[in-house]
Amino acid sequence: MTQNGFSLSDPVTKLASVGSKRAEAFESLGIKSIRDLLFYFPHRHLNRLTDINSSQVKKYVANDYDGEVTLWGIVISKELISYSKKKVFKVAFKDSNGSFECVWFQSINFFKDKFNTGESYAISGKPTLTRYNHLQFAHPEFDKISQDETASYKSDGKILPVYSLPAALKKKNIGDIGLRNMMYEAVENYTSLLDESLPVNLVKANRLLPFPEAIRNMHFPENQEMLKQAIRRLKYDELFFFEVLIALKKSKIKKEIAGTVYRVDKNIINRFIESLPFELTDSQLEVLSEIRKDLESKHPLNRLVQGDVGSGKTMVALITMLIVVKNGYQAALMAPTEILANQHYITLTKLLNQFDVNVTLLTGGLSGSEKKQGNEDVKSNNADIVIGTHALIESGVEFSNLGLVVIDEQHRFGVAQRARLIDKTKFTDTLIMTATPIPRTLSMSFYGDLDVSVIDKPPANRKPVRTVLRGESSLDNIYKFIIEKAGEGYQSYIVFPLVEESEKIELKAAMTHYEELSKNQLKSLRVGLLHGKMKWNEKEERMKKFANREYDVLISTTVIEVGIDVPGANIILINDANRFGLSQLHQLRGRVGRGAEQAYCVLVTKDEYTILHKKMTFDFNYLSPKQIEKNKAILRLNAMVKFTSGFDLSEIDLKLRGPGDMFSTKQSGMPEFRFANLAEDTALLVKAREDAFSVVNDDHKLKSSENKSIRKKLTESYQKNMEYAGIG
Repeated sequence: MTQNGFSLSDPVTKLASVGSKRAEAFESLGIKSIRDLLFYFPHRHLNRLTDINSSQVKKYVANDYDGEVTLWGIVISKELISYSKKKVFKVAFKDSNGSFECVWFQSINFFKDKFNTGESYAISGKPTLTRYNHLQFAHPEFDKISQDETASYKSDGKILPVYSLPAALKKKNIGDIGLRNMMYEAVENYTSLLDESLPVNLVKANRLLPFPEAIRNMHFPENQEMLKQAIRRLKYDELFFFEVLIALKKSKIKKEIAGTVYRVDKNIINRFIESLPFELTDSQLEVLSEIRKDLESKHPLNRLVQGDVGSGKTMVALITMLIVVKNGYQAALMAPTEILANQHYITLTKLLNQFDVNVTLLTGGLSGSEKKQGNEDVKSNNADIVIGTHALIESGVEFSNLGLVVIDEQHRFGVAQRARLIDKTKFTDTLIMTATPIPRTLSMSFYGDLDVSVIDKPPANRKPVRTVLRGESSLDNIYKFIIEKAGEGYQSYIVFPLVEESEKIELKAAMTHYEELSKNQLKSLRVGLLHGKMKWNEKEERMKKFANREYDVLISTTVIEVGIDVPGANIILINDANRFGLSQLHQLRGRVGRGAEQAYCVLVTKDEYTILHKKMTFDFNYLSPKQIEKNKAILRLNAMVKFTSGFDLSEIDLKLRGPGDMFSTKQSGMPEFRFANLAEDTALLVKAREDAFSVVNDDHKLKSSENKSIRKKLTESYQKNMEYAGIG
């Protein structure tokens, strides 16, 4: 769109103070056009919340005020002071009603050239009073302000944007004030050219700022409320288009792709269930009923099965594969590790022995001849069920008649990896399993294209794992407990975070402590070692020995985290537990308690953490964001002690880590969020989801004139995500 000689595609050199050299600096940041520049948003704003001055702040601090403030001042002097071997850089400021000073004790050479007499600055930080009653800020944030901005700010209560200044811009003498001036020129002349990205009815129904107005207020807000509304508009846009991608994918599967209609042979399935050495839970049977309806329908099976560790997801997947195989199709099960793939292979081969089903293993650790034979079996349809790791997606693997893809621990595979396996079949029946519980909000969002089933009840004979937190000073007593329980038939895991000693991270190492423990504290027991640097067959041999009770104790790294099932293992000792994430701790705990005996998880950490454990409140409503950030480790440990349900822990993990860390966008194939926070913006997410699914249900090709803006935005900004969603 062009207006009055202006176009969003204009190069940044169209701005008054940007020449070719500065344009090169912007281009290094990915900014070529004015459109690009308009989306280079401030990382914060300076806002005059009150007419506060240094004299007032002095009174606040004297009355034990412990917060942060922003003061505007003019530099009146600066000096470098030497005390013995230490140096201090001090800058004195004056404002409308007094004075204050800023001090730096580190990186002095960087700061000493930043300030000159007569310059105006906004100083932000936590103020204190010196013994001479001077108001002081130590290592504050600061922003240079022009005289005009200062006057405008004081008189109008103006909110000023603060942009990050990468080195590339600084090298071309672009500073805070200069960049603000460039942005102001761009905003004034070009924001009106921006197209509305949403249908008008959605903008009105959700009381959203029009898109051009939102962009203008993101840079130079009229007031605090307009800034808030601008941010809300950009959050909604992110969430809406995120959900549109999911809705389009689900619509494509449901409306455009015909699934295989399977016949369920009740006699075979009942005979298989009766042959199992245990009873299926009501929860497993309910999920199987949901899957059966999918298989018997004309629509493809496209389901996520969530279940806590040890809930029996694998058995649900096995019965689903058996149904598919008995209809003449092949099934593939992709596991994240060779050791887990091999365990699945052993389990399935044993359970299907009487049912005329050929199970084949394909992993990277097989010999050349074994791989060749496996590939031939897969291609010739001699393999009914194929179990493997990412080796299944290699180009040499050709399925004869693949009907079902089962992906175990799906979050460990990238979206492109999953797509490559699914692409090996002309059918699209897909069953995805995860033992990593997901909060409902995230499950609804990230897996909204899937039908979701939950196995929420463990087998009846399972007792909750008893979890305790102990300091390192208690290790000798813990080892005595392990020895005592070994006499009762208990086996134990002892987990260490690293394989080798690191100079940077002083953690216990599995190899070093294996030598120490097997010769000293645990010398009366049979001790084995397992770590990630071993070859696949070595790992498998150690796990077999442990499962066959040739070891009382297995010292390991986190290679045991996923899916390893040893019924006799009922104690897990996790060293340096504060170093692990909450999800990983829960997965590790899931390695024990697979039988009817009482199982134990002992989290070992520094002694001071055990003291904090007793003092720290667990109610997030009483903790500030800073307290949460500072005490994440102890909050994780407290959560492990308090909760055994992975679904409860997932809600806590969301609060501690945030959605961005729980789901890598590279793994999910979904766009990154710059503004929306799935942990905080739940209501907006739900509304955006309703709107997105409503639009796609009514117009799944987005061809109507009302949805033209949506289609254009997807094409311009989400092309890669559309490819991952299978809707490109």
